[in-house]
Amino acid sequence: MSQKKITVTKSFLPPMEEYTQQIELIWQNGQLTTFGPMVQELMQRLCERFQVEDMLFVGNGTLALQIALKTLNIKGEVITTPFSYIATTSAIVWESAVPVFADIDSQTLNIDPTKIEEKITDKTTAILATHVFGNPCEIEKIETIAKKHQLKVIYDAAHCFDVEYKGKSIFQYGDMSTASFHATKVFHSIEGGGVFCSDKAQFEKALAHGNFGHDGPLKITTQGINAKNSEFHAAMGLVNLQYIDEIISKRKKLSFLYDNLLKNNDLYTPHFAEGVKKNYTYYPIILPSEKVLLDIEQQLNQENIFPRRYFYPSLNELPYIQHKQAMPISESITKRILCLPLYETLEKSDIERICKIVRSIV
Repeated sequence: MSQKKITVTKSFLPPMEEYTQQIELIWQNGQLTTFGPMVQELMQRLCERFQVEDMLFVGNGTLALQIALKTLNIKGEVITTPFSYIATTSAIVWESAVPVFADIDSQTLNIDPTKIEEKITDKTTAILATHVFGNPCEIEKIETIAKKHQLKVIYDAAHCFDVEYKGKSIFQYGDMSTASFHATKVFHSIEGGGVFCSDKAQFEKALAHGNFGHDGPLKITTQGINAKNSEFHAAMGLVNLQYIDEIISKRKKLSFLYDNLLKNNDLYTPHFAEGVKKNYTYYPIILPSEKVLLDIEQQLNQENIFPRRYFYPSLNELPYIQHKQAMPISESITKRILCLPLYETLEKSDIERICKIVRSIV
């Protein structure tokens, strides 16, 4: 009998009957999309949970970034991180702006504020920083720089559902903040994303940009795209919202088990600042070399265990980046970082087996 397959993550699925009950309501209502009652309810519930003025539920996290850039009218150069998922850079390029990379801190894996200011020119309009693996950036330093140079700040908070910094939801920081509700995330709506807005006027602009530019059925006020999400996705989000505290609690215990089994080894995990409430979205380890990483990956794969090299490659090395910029720390980290499997139904014995293989090679 073959061993069960263990992947880097596994999507949470609620009891089928609970989702079916929501689907039956869609059948009764008859509205499938265009900001139906379930989308409206999910947006309201998320605003209440995170104490934000307004948020827009959209098709995915990439669309959320694009709408944030469009809503804030970001043009010219955007200082951003080379260590994030490809969507962070792609959204900037897609919106006809120019990504300018500032290298990362080797311990937090977030953009290094000390390297931002030297990148600012008269063409710079914004900073787009990622809270990598749900680890908040050095927010105060970034926003001090932004205020000094009159720059907008967008936070890519794709991994940050329920993360708090100094007692506030991470979505309350910056001029705008975005999230991903993709199936691989701690909280998901199968596909989905969120645009978190600081005021009603900003929300109305984001809403128009994500709905073809409409202001009512007959009036077009701006350039827009179709970023709407459906009632079926919102229904999954509403059901999953009931389980999120339990999911995070289980992931926390599994993360602590990893911590205990891998301590005192020649590897490290990202450093989190004081005052952070984590959501335990991933378990990344940074290894001594790419060779060690590849050896671990090979051994785990042989055991039907599939971690992920996340993120790889460093975004400054993407083929469509016109002006190449060396980012030595990010380039080094991308060759040495591996996300180990983590999801709420992962068994203790699985983690013990994974750590035994990691320890045997490191």
